[in-house]
Amino acid sequence: MSGTVHPEVTWAQRSSDSDPERNYLYVNLKTADVPKADAKLSITANNVSFTGPSRKGVTYSVSLDLFGEIDPENSKSNHTDREVELVLRKKELKLEYWPRLLKENKKVHFLKTDFDKWVDEDEQDEATEDDYANNFGGMGGGGEEGGLSNIDFSKLGGMGGAGGMPDLSALAGGMPGGMGGAGDDEGEDDDEDLPELEEADQKSSKIQEVS
Repeated sequence: MSGTVHPEVTWAQRSSDSDPERNYLYVNLKTADVPKADAKLSITANNVSFTGPSRKGVTYSVSLDLFGEIDPENSKSNHTDREVELVLRKKELKLEYWPRLLKENKKVHFLKTDFDKWVDEDEQDEATEDDYANNFGGMGGGGEEGGLSNIDFSKLGGMGGAGGMPDLSALAGGMPGGMGGAGDDEGEDDDEDLPELEEADQKSSKIQEVS
């Protein structure tokens, strides 16, 4: 497979009329297997563009003319093996959301809403503090906090149970003091040993009768 293609782009946003750190866009470019050294990322007040060849022979290229202005100096980027994560600071402090990401009002097949990060405009005050972009991990070298916030747990396989999460009931059920497990097995072993004890008692009684 070769040629130039648009990467999938996902986005979400937050807004504030008083706090610049809570007035931003989340934009992710799905550019798998593109080495950071070979990628060209440009962020200006009105545009984000990216070009980079993947190890599989595909060159990703996209140019996004934004609906409004951003502040490039206070925007952040993080290039991983799977994607390029961007936090773009909106220039205008405003409570209202942008109605769309792009300047032109038309449907773009590669652009999608990031529902994992999306919060409705009237519910964003309920978002926790570590949701905000100033804690966005991995920016410029990587941090533990934000890195965890970007994990999609539904895609983590091999953990058992529904939704990819471990079945905690198997650990917690019937476990006094949180120890459980081993105690239950010992109880079952004791039950299995009981018939042998009864058999031994019967043999002893027979010996006494004979004597």
